[in-house]
Amino acid sequence: MRSFTLLLSIMFILFTYSCRNSEPVEKIFTEAEDPAGIDMADWTSVSAGLNSGFGDTDTRYSRSVPPGGKIFNELSLSGWKGEKVHCQLLFWSASDEGEVSLSALSEQGNATFPLENIVIRTVGYVLADEYLDGCGSRDNDAAKAHLVADRLDNKDTFTLPGMQTRPVWISIPIPPGTQAGNYSFSIEAISANDTLRHNIRLEVQDRLLPPPEDRSFHLDLWQNPFAVARYHEVDPWSEEHMRLLRPLLTMLAGAGQKCITASITTAPWGGQTYDPFGSMITWIKNSEGYWDYDYSVFDQYVRLAFECGIDKQINCYSMVPWDNKYSWFDQDSGKFVSHVLLPGSDEYIDTWKPFLRDFRVHLMEMGWFDKTVIAMDERGLKEMKDLLDLINEEAPGFEIALAGHYYEDVNSDIYDFSYNWNDISDFAAQQIQERKDRDMITTYYVSCSVAEPNTFTFSPPAESCYLGWFAAAMDFDGFLRWAYNSWPEKPLYDSRFIRWPSGDTYLVYPDARSSIRFERLIEGIQDYEKISILKQELAMNPSMEAAEAEIRISRFLSAIGPNSLDSIPAHEITSEGRQMLEEISRIK
Repeated sequence: MRSFTLLLSIMFILFTYSCRNSEPVEKIFTEAEDPAGIDMADWTSVSAGLNSGFGDTDTRYSRSVPPGGKIFNELSLSGWKGEKVHCQLLFWSASDEGEVSLSALSEQGNATFPLENIVIRTVGYVLADEYLDGCGSRDNDAAKAHLVADRLDNKDTFTLPGMQTRPVWISIPIPPGTQAGNYSFSIEAISANDTLRHNIRLEVQDRLLPPPEDRSFHLDLWQNPFAVARYHEVDPWSEEHMRLLRPLLTMLAGAGQKCITASITTAPWGGQTYDPFGSMITWIKNSEGYWDYDYSVFDQYVRLAFECGIDKQINCYSMVPWDNKYSWFDQDSGKFVSHVLLPGSDEYIDTWKPFLRDFRVHLMEMGWFDKTVIAMDERGLKEMKDLLDLINEEAPGFEIALAGHYYEDVNSDIYDFSYNWNDISDFAAQQIQERKDRDMITTYYVSCSVAEPNTFTFSPPAESCYLGWFAAAMDFDGFLRWAYNSWPEKPLYDSRFIRWPSGDTYLVYPDARSSIRFERLIEGIQDYEKISILKQELAMNPSMEAAEAEIRISRFLSAIGPNSLDSIPAHEITSEGRQMLEEISRIK
């Protein structure tokens, strides 16, 4: 039978998690003290009252020091229809200003921009460490701690004590139907003693980005629904759990996410995360050796992701977990048991044969077979060969995904391949093109072993944007990152984790709070899309101006490679690139 009893599903939940309250517990937290402390001398020359001005989105401003660099009273922005643009407005004071509230206001006599689309979010601070030696165990007491600006709180008010700086992140999604032209509006800040206004001029270009679901960039950020259940103290797969997952998945879909991360075995990545991954499929074995499989949780999660807008690909992890350990429910003992099964062994084959056949039938019944991919992470060549032999014999038609090392021997069998950053070389260009010619997906990923570019909480924000530019330069189809929301114990307060550099395990925060890193990653994806659109248009344009622009893009991208950041910081590359795209966008 295709689905086992509800009792077994409940037993599986209890096997992975202890019993929890059915209602979510709101996490009340106070931001950490700055380990660097506050130097009162830094604030002696600050003007009295509430100070404010626009900074830039490439800087993580300190909470304990008045902002340095260029500060502007007003700002000019430009974007395509369908694009989301950002700016960062800073507030600081030497004295206690109490609560500050912000709102967007129209400017009289100007074309009206839909102000309800403007999102004002207070930037929050979390503890972070530093890169050190990359992967491996980390001692929070030994590694130097920093307070970094990253979390975007979904509120447009904040309290500003004396001798503090508070950034505010302003996102302006431009609706696709917006008329091209110039718009003006202002951001007003009101405290008990001051009212301040800062003007924003927005030029909407007569260009259109496709909606996120139709963009060509293949974004694959791995989700961890188990972290959501633990953090909010709700039962996994309960109605409340699904309610909490929905905004996180919707936010991910809004970035252009293409893949659903589905665990078909327990702990497919071993113990890499604070919250262990359980299996979304319960395996049941009786005394006669027959198998049954409960797909109810798997189906529930896939349906939810579809509803939220993630519906291109279902990546199923993993037929080769990191420790080769598999768990199932043993009917005779009434318990879950674990066994180590080595790929290629008779026991491994006998265990996976019935599952592959049954899973294939289930997916066909659901209409999902063509979307489903059997996915592996950093597995060896022999393991991949043994796995492929089994699938091709027992369940032909399954697509295969691999994130890790490039193996020529199995390349033709890997539909969705993601390069480890450390393997990207001059040879990659030819390999990528050959895969593209076969309509295969080729992306790349960065991990704890990559100092830069990366998306750690201490990484320069422009590095997140740079990831899209690097993908365009190398002709990758997109980007993969292993952890969208594998939160540490207290993600709103402390982004450090005992095994990896801070922020390596998550890009967004609980309650669908975004981050500076995540928003800048989306910015890079938008740039990738612009590059693709402009290159196609310029190739069809016979004018000399178009030919020169096409050469300009090609030369700029050809200068970007795996070692570019050794000599030029990411913010210089992305700033120059974005200026180039803005100028070329005006060519008709």
